[in-house]
Amino acid sequence: MLDTKALDTFLSRLAEERHLPGVSACIMGENDSYFFAHGFRDAALAVPVDIDTIYGVASMSKSITALCACILAADGRLDLDAPVVDFLPRFSMPGQPKEAPTVRHLAMHTAGLPPMEPMEWSIAMNTPGRNETAWISEMRRTAPNAMATLDQLMDYIACCTPVGAPGEVMSYSNEGYALLSAIIDKAAGMPLEQFMQERVFDPLGMTRSILEDGTEKARMFGNLTSLFEVEDGKRTCDDAWSVLPPYRGCAMVKSTARDMAVYYRALSNMGMHEGRQVLPAKAVDLLIGRYHPLSIHPVMCMGLYKREKDGHILCEHAGALHGASAKGGLLLGEGYGFAVLCNQGDENMDAFLWAMYNAVLGLPLDTSHEDFLPIERTFSAPHMIRGRYIGHEGVPSVLCIHLEDEILQGTRDGDAFTLRYCGGTRFLAVTESGETLCKLEFLIRGGRAWGVRCGTRIFERD
Repeated sequence: MLDTKALDTFLSRLAEERHLPGVSACIMGENDSYFFAHGFRDAALAVPVDIDTIYGVASMSKSITALCACILAADGRLDLDAPVVDFLPRFSMPGQPKEAPTVRHLAMHTAGLPPMEPMEWSIAMNTPGRNETAWISEMRRTAPNAMATLDQLMDYIACCTPVGAPGEVMSYSNEGYALLSAIIDKAAGMPLEQFMQERVFDPLGMTRSILEDGTEKARMFGNLTSLFEVEDGKRTCDDAWSVLPPYRGCAMVKSTARDMAVYYRALSNMGMHEGRQVLPAKAVDLLIGRYHPLSIHPVMCMGLYKREKDGHILCEHAGALHGASAKGGLLLGEGYGFAVLCNQGDENMDAFLWAMYNAVLGLPLDTSHEDFLPIERTFSAPHMIRGRYIGHEGVPSVLCIHLEDEILQGTRDGDAFTLRYCGGTRFLAVTESGETLCKLEFLIRGGRAWGVRCGTRIFERD
C-alpha cells in the first residue's frame, strides 16, 4: 500500500521550497491510485489547482504522437522504415541521399537533424499576447520568416548541415516531430489531431486531453491553468499559450495529471486498459518494447527514454514550454503510470516523479534515480575534449572546455563549472555551488571530440 500521507508531505515540501505556483501529480496502478494537487492556477493565486486542472504537457506530447505512428504501423497503414520523402517530397537534408532518412529515424531522433532555431522562431512569430522579453525580441529579429508552415521549415532544414548520417547518432529534434506529425496526417487520411483523439484519448477515457495549437477548444473544458515564468527574479503570469503551427505533435497536447498517468499505465500494460486491449500491443512494442535495447543509461525509443534500474524498466520523458514543466513515466510491465505537471516554466520535475516511483517501489522518497554518477577515476584523455562547442537552438549556446591545474573546467554561456567524470566519455558540469548545470557526453572520432551531447542535443565543435 502507498503511504499517501508521507508522499503528500514530501511533494508539498518540494513545491513550497521551490515556490511553485501550481503542481498536480498522479499515480495510476491496477488496484491503487494517488492524487496530489498543490497551489493555484491563476495570477491572483486564488483558484486552486486540482487533479483535473489542464496544463501544457509540452514535449510529453511526443510519445503520444509516436504511438499514433506505431498504431498506424500495427494497422499496416504506415511503414516506419519508409523514406520521409515518400510522404514529404519537398524534404531533403544536405549531403544525404533523399531516401536515407526514414519515418523511424524521425521518431527516434536519429535522422541527423541538428539543433536549430525554427521552433523558437515559430513561437516568437506566431504567439499573441506574449510579453516582449529579450528572448522574444531576439527571435523576432533573427527569424527569416514566420516559420508558420511545414514548407518554410523544410526549406530551412534543406540548408542545415546534419550532425550525422541517418541512424548514426541521436540528437533530440523538435523539427523531426513536426515532420512526423505531417506524415501521420497522410498515413491516417485524417489530421493527427483527429487520429489521436479517436485512437488514444477516447479509448483510454482521457476526457480532458486534446491536441491543439492554441487553447480555443481546451478552454471549453474549463479548469485551464494560467502560465507562470520567473524572469529577472520576478514571477510573471499570462495566458499567452505558445502557438507554433508546424510543431503540432511535437509539443501541443494539453492534459491533466490524471489523464497522463492513465496513458502511461496503459503503456506499462502493453495497451491494456481496464481489462481491455485498447491500444494494439504491437504498437506499444514498437514504441518502447523489444525493438529497443535496454541499458542502465537512458536509450531513446520513440518519444520515451527507456532504462533499467535495479531490476525495473523505467520509461519516461519531460516537457518544457512557456508556463509548462512536466514529466511522466511508467514501470514497464508493472502496471503503473506516473505524471507530474507544473504551470511554471523551466522547472526540473525529476524529484517529484522519482518520489512517486519510490513510493511504489518501497524506497525512501528522496532516493535519486540519476543515471550520471561521478566515479573515483580520472579521465585519461582530457586533450581530446578541450575546445569550443556550439548548439543552435534559439539563441546559440556556447560550451567551452579547458584544463586548469590538471582539472577539466568549462563555461556554458558564461556560467563556470567543473567537470566530474562519470565513466566512458560522460561528465556532469557542476557549478561552484554544487548545482548540476548540464550532463555532457563527448563524441570522439580520430582522437578528437567532434561534438558533445549536451543534455539531449548535440553541440558541434566550433
